[in-house]
This record gives sequence, C-alpha cells and structure tokens, in this order.
Amino acid sequence: MGRLHLHIKNNRAGEALFRMTPARVAAALERRPDVAARVHVTIDWDADNFAASMNNAHGLLTWDLPTEGLARVAPNLKWIHIIGAGIEHLQPLDWLPRGVALVNNRGVHAAKAGEYGLMAILMLNNHMPALYDAQAASRYDPRYATPAAGKTLAVIGVGAMGGAVARQARRFGLHVIGVRRSGRRARGVHEMFGPADLDAVLARADFIVVTAPLTAETANLIDRRRLDLMKPTAGLINMSRAGLVDYAALAAKLSDGSLAGAILDVFDPEPLPPGSPYWNTPNLIATPHVSSDDAESYAPLTLDLFFDNAARHLEGRPLRNRVRPRLGY
Repeated sequence: MGRLHLHIKNNRAGEALFRMTPARVAAALERRPDVAARVHVTIDWDADNFAASMNNAHGLLTWDLPTEGLARVAPNLKWIHIIGAGIEHLQPLDWLPRGVALVNNRGVHAAKAGEYGLMAILMLNNHMPALYDAQAASRYDPRYATPAAGKTLAVIGVGAMGGAVARQARRFGLHVIGVRRSGRRARGVHEMFGPADLDAVLARADFIVVTAPLTAETANLIDRRRLDLMKPTAGLINMSRAGLVDYAALAAKLSDGSLAGAILDVFDPEPLPPGSPYWNTPNLIATPHVSSDDAESYAPLTLDLFFDNAARHLEGRPLRNRVRPRLGY
C-alpha cells in the first residue's frame, strides 16, 4: 500500500485547544516515526478546499463535515475520526458511506473527567451550591457536612469518562454503583446494573453522575419521574449531554428544596443564553462544558489516537473506538 492521505478539517469557531495545528501534527508524527514515513497529511479550515482534499483522502479527522454525497466526494475514504466522544450532532448516520468506519475520541477525556467528577462530588457533599448562593446574596449561612467516605455514588453510563469518575470516587471511600447498557463489570465499580435497574439505583444514591451518551434510548433518561425517585438530600452531576436530563424538572426540584444540589456542565443550547433560568436556579452550579477537555493534552492525545489508527489501517488491524451506528456510540 502507498502512502495514506490523511486530511484534518479544523473549525475556525471554537476554542484553540481543539485545533490540530501544523505544529501539533508535526509533534505527533515525531512521536510516531513508523507512521510519519507512510502518510501524507493535509490540514485545512472549515470547508475550505474540502472536496479537493477529500478526493483522494483515506482518513479524516474532524468535528463535523459536509455529508451530502460523501461517497462521491471521497471515493477512497476508509474512516472518519470525530474529535469528541458524542456523535449526536451527526445523526442520523444514513449519510455514512458503506465501508467507511466512524470512530470517536473515547478515552481522551478520561483523566480530566475523573478529576472534575470527583471535584463535583466533593462540592455537592460540602453544600457548595447552597454556599455559593449565600455568598452571592451576601448571606452568612453555615452548612455543615460529613465526609464523603461511605456514601453512595451512582454512575449512569460507565464508559471511559464514567469509569474514571468511579475510580476517583472509590479512592475517596465512596461506594460506587454503576449502570451501563451491557451490565458488564468495570474497574472501580462495586456493583454494576443494567438499564432495567436504573430506578432502584437512583433511589439508593447520594450522588448521581451522568456520563452516558445521548442516543434515542437515553434521551430524557432522567425525567421528572426519575428525579422524584432520588433522595431529597442527593446531588446530581451531568457531564454528558443536556438531553439526558429534564432540566426544567430539575430546576423546579432545586428551587423547592426537594433535591439538594446539582452541578451541570452541559446545556442545550451552548453557550447558555444570557436569559436562561439556569444562571439563577438556586442550588445549581453551571460550568461551561469544561469538565473533560484538557487544555494541554486534548489535541496531542487526539492526534496520537488518529495516527495509531492510521498504523492499524496500514497493518490490516481493527481500528480503535469504532462507533456502532445502530447504538449511536
């Protein structure tokens, strides 16, 4: 096989940490000299020269792409690497040409997500949403807490991110229960359940971390009925996608005190509009989708994964992180 043509489509909009610049690409290829000699890499912005670049490209690294007529535009394409864990913005996948694999960035987020998840658990345990509200109102309102050790964390969606949160929490002495589609055991989780047991898991938890992908099966997974199953002293953390949780119902429960607190890192739409009620919902801390993206390592780790899959393709080995279109992740 001759040299692979790998194309990288950057977006001008968005943060610099997601941009695969020539310098970052060169550094990544220095880490993989076995790949560097066997690939030709082109880098562009938005859809500039997209059709010309894709005419003979074998691999594509991108967040989004023009999908219409892709089989005609890119007749040699073998795989598309999406620089995120979620692919809901590309659904439905009926545009994906036959024989072209779709892979995602699963695993790149894990270390940062684990630390953010632990931070959020400890913040909820120490009543930080309520204390933040009191500070904003210039009100001295002592809230006392007990250590987190021995309390129960439920991780909804135990993939790379959820697993990282589970391992961090277990180190701090929390009892970790998990829910995942397969029900398979995972390191860091004391008890694992399938989706059919979600109601019982929510009722047991002191803290709930949502890290499941957004698919047709998980949309509005944590609805008003399930929010009502949670302990009034419980706290909820969403690090996945807003569409998994009924935010309007959550805000109502936070406002009336029937749920203790929440830390939300994801919203729809993003950025969160200035007039959104979630800026001022009591007992809620909102962060701007920063839970899992490492400012320094995100691009290098993404490129390492992309070039590792290039090596795998050249060697006839299976690609890492293949998305199952039927499941949506």
